[in-house]
Amino acid sequence: MTQALLREIIDYANRADPYPLYEELRKNPVSHDGNGPYVVSTYYEIQSLLHDPRISSDARNLKSTGDDPLGQSADDEGTALPPSFLKLDPPDHDRLRRMTNRPFGPPHAPHRVHDMRDELHGLVGGLIDNIATSGNLDRVDLVDQFAYPFPVTVICRLLGVPHEDEPRFHVWAETLAASLDPDPDGDPAQRGKGTTDARMELGMYLAGLIEERRKNPGNDMLSQLATADGPDGAMTTMEALSTSALLLIAGHETTVNLITNGMLTLLRHPDVLQRLREDPGLSVPIVEELLRYEPPVQLLPQRTTLSDIEVAGVNIPKGASLWLILASGNRDPKRFENPDRFDPDRKDIQHLGLGSGIHSCFGAPLARQEAQLALSELARRLENPRLLEDPPPYRQNAVLRGPRHLQIACDGVLPKAA
Repeated sequence: MTQALLREIIDYANRADPYPLYEELRKNPVSHDGNGPYVVSTYYEIQSLLHDPRISSDARNLKSTGDDPLGQSADDEGTALPPSFLKLDPPDHDRLRRMTNRPFGPPHAPHRVHDMRDELHGLVGGLIDNIATSGNLDRVDLVDQFAYPFPVTVICRLLGVPHEDEPRFHVWAETLAASLDPDPDGDPAQRGKGTTDARMELGMYLAGLIEERRKNPGNDMLSQLATADGPDGAMTTMEALSTSALLLIAGHETTVNLITNGMLTLLRHPDVLQRLREDPGLSVPIVEELLRYEPPVQLLPQRTTLSDIEVAGVNIPKGASLWLILASGNRDPKRFENPDRFDPDRKDIQHLGLGSGIHSCFGAPLARQEAQLALSELARRLENPRLLEDPPPYRQNAVLRGPRHLQIACDGVLPKAA
């Protein structure tokens, strides 16, 4: 039963609406067929496990994948770069995360994200201006023309990547994000080679950039990762490479989905879209509700038990594969009233959309700011926007779920605010 449901969730035919399948999963907080992963689908159990030190993110602790639809293994990151801190446990995880946070957020860099606001606003405005001058408002692809180029530009500016090299990051980010997609029918060898090649190309590019920044450091984050020497010491070149690659994927792909899922949801709820148009401040609760209602990361399939544990009366042995279905927990009626209703006025909004615990989303402040600015400006400037296709075509990725294209039409584009 569990394996059949997982394969339905992974099946592209259900990408547009996996929520009825999650509802079926929640009939049992922990599901397991006797082979393959243990699947946790209810809010309180997921929340507890995200904070449980007996749960590992390091695939090297996985004993056997069994019939795991992901086919994950200890070396799934390939040999080009070491695992990022996202896939490590304490103390290595904590050391690298602290070192990465020093140039990014409080207490050492409390203003970095805030100080990017004007630049982000300019990027958003420029992309909407490009839509206005595209000559075809009868068919606008909000993914290709807005949601995809915006976050990759932001992460490149954060790292200090030259503007002319940004298009190369589109290709690398797409390949690396797709490697997270469960694909039981794909060729594992070919898929692994494509991922390794992309990581190698990205690694070689970043290695050159890191070396250049060590000689001529700037105020960008990559310069500080490459040159800083704080209480935890200095990052090795390989650690700086791996961390930069992580920031590219985590800082780009999830934000693309958050913005695209957000516009799709708003276009399906025109009353909320109109409220946002009249009150840009509503973007704050809207983004929080979107992170619950349509989270960009649907599930965490790479967790492992470090010891025998019991969850909701189910014994899970040491070394077992553990899947945490975040999007299912976000729709758990035992936690949220009317969970299938999109409600930006919801008062109790402790969602799982950005994870929780030591692996909570590192870039959450930046992702929130990007989405708030993007959605409020799109709502304000696009006149009478409407969907041309619903549901839209989705990406293949079941983990990082979002539309591949979002075709809309609009009657016009208002000018930037004075």
